Amino acid sequence: MDANDSVPRVVVGVDGSPSSQAALRWGIRHATLIGGVVEAVGAWEPPSHFGWSAPVVDMSFDRDLAERRFTEELHTVLGADHPVEVRPRMVMGDPSDVLLEASKGAEVLVVGSHGRGGFTRALLGSVSTRCAQHADCPVVIIRAK
Repeated sequence: MDANDSVPRVVVGVDGSPSSQAALRWGIRHATLIGGVVEAVGAWEPPSHFGWSAPVVDMSFDRDLAERRFTEELHTVLGADHPVEVRPRMVMGDPSDVLLEASKGAEVLVVGSHGRGGFTRALLGSVSTRCAQHADCPVVIIRAK
């Protein structure tokens, strides 16, 4: 829990993948059971982090697009009504680093088994594996149905 907050915090990684949508639904149900809040965390990186040779000219464009997709994803999964408070947070940075930082003081970190990466045949994705190995709280990894 945060030092400023006495309510248990369920941190959920949100990236738009089917397993992240399942993780968000699981996180909502868990927070309802424990009387907690959900911190829905998304991460975005500018294209230059992916090896593009040209410098990023307008960082706000990428952030705006990422935030718009993040907000749409939350609305798609949660709808207008949900039983617990959801605190959306979009952060620039490596998804693993962002989620590990968010996990500090949390009751649990919930992530999907695979994100939007290209290795869908792997047992776990790189972000879920790193979170399971290094988070400061228990980690629940959810597979899409």
